[in-house]
Amino acid sequence: MPIRFGTDGWRAVISEDFTFDNVRRVAQAVAEVFCASGTGNTQEGRPSLVVGFDTRFLSDRYAMAVAEVLAANDIHVWLSQVDAATPLISYAIVDKGALGGIMVTASHNPPRYNGLKLKAAYGGGALQAVIRQVAGRIQDNLAQGREPRRIPYEQALDQGLVTRFDPFPAYRRHVQTLVDFEAIRRAGLAVAVDAMYGAGRVYLRRLLEEADCRVTELRAELNPGFNGVHPEPIRRNLHPLSAEMNTGRYALGLATDGDADRIGAMDPGNRFIDPHQIMALLLAYLVEERGWRGSVIKTVSTTRMLDRLAHHYGLPIREIPVGFHHIVEWMLQEEVLLGGEESGGITIRGHIPEGDGILMGLLLAELVAARGRSLGEQVDGLMARPYVGRHCYARVDRHTRPFSKEAMVQVLLAQAPDYLEGLPVTRVDHRDGVKFIRGDGSWLLIRPSGTEPVLRIYAEAPSPEVVEALLQAGIQMGEQVPQTA
Repeated sequence: MPIRFGTDGWRAVISEDFTFDNVRRVAQAVAEVFCASGTGNTQEGRPSLVVGFDTRFLSDRYAMAVAEVLAANDIHVWLSQVDAATPLISYAIVDKGALGGIMVTASHNPPRYNGLKLKAAYGGGALQAVIRQVAGRIQDNLAQGREPRRIPYEQALDQGLVTRFDPFPAYRRHVQTLVDFEAIRRAGLAVAVDAMYGAGRVYLRRLLEEADCRVTELRAELNPGFNGVHPEPIRRNLHPLSAEMNTGRYALGLATDGDADRIGAMDPGNRFIDPHQIMALLLAYLVEERGWRGSVIKTVSTTRMLDRLAHHYGLPIREIPVGFHHIVEWMLQEEVLLGGEESGGITIRGHIPEGDGILMGLLLAELVAARGRSLGEQVDGLMARPYVGRHCYARVDRHTRPFSKEAMVQVLLAQAPDYLEGLPVTRVDHRDGVKFIRGDGSWLLIRPSGTEPVLRIYAEAPSPEVVEALLQAGIQMGEQVPQTA
């Protein structure tokens, strides 16, 4: 069965391609590649890997299957005791000095999906060169008829090859060095937290409560089907949080995705604060209140507010293709103040190179507490600054049959308009999909999803009306993309 790695690991439909056999094949390849090339602390002379899992159907059993294969390859496995957020598992890799790790999750994907995220020794996603090695080893093993090694889970546990552990204490100590818990305590915030049935349940609530917040947690029970909702923290998926915020009892609403590496937020006026605005607020806060410096890394689908703020502060800014592994690459090269994607994966200086919805939620609580104003008020104040200006953003997803990304780019470049909605197109960028930038800095981007058969169309402009017009132009262009049968 096909095992195809995307921008953030391997994801597939449960019981179709995502099977125990395929999970074991990936685990065997990881064991071979990581042990051949990595160094790290050893447990009783053995290299170690960390394995975690989210709340999806059978994720805990898939994680045990991974542990059985790794143990059979003479690797010590740190296996999470319970479902845990990806950032906790990623930080545990650094805390344990492990070679890397495997997180069983499909993140924000629909409930029928599951997946594996491969993590490196630095706690972030494995670089694409490593992913390619793993993919190649899978194919070699299949071609040679080599089956994954395997030791029964209970036997591995008895022999000390697998150790169950709690990733929360080490993570808690770490985030306490990055967040001003005292500032949050002084404010006495009431916060609504929507776990979306995902692996962020309990963790963000506990940390906020430790900062003396009054927390109401929504959708925190174990529900592997996510009650039929995609666990992606965007407005259309957050009706329970919206209803709670409408009561007027809360200073802040926070939502994390299926594995809690993404963040979404709402203010007391039930206004959705999207990741673009979150990143802009955090950048301004970290520079102006903490005096932090460093580069800003953003993907092609992310707001130009970051460009304007970075230029104002005199910070380097780099625009990269979509995929958090590109942010990881820059964080391994230089000091990055903030790196993030429009999907809500964000990290900051001093943290591991990993999107972290839990940490970002805590920082938003600090921001509200320290400045004494709601997120919406702070967004409005930011956009009122002449060097920032008003920015509106929207995205539409068009489900489609499979198509060639290369063919899509060729067609869109060949049909590139000179004008879009009355303004000249001054630049066309095709590093990831095709992005048309207009004379005023507003833009339209058309690109395929890296994990689903979906064409994504994004736009940013000074008004909702122009954004909608740009999206409609993008939809028409997308209809010209040749599809395979």
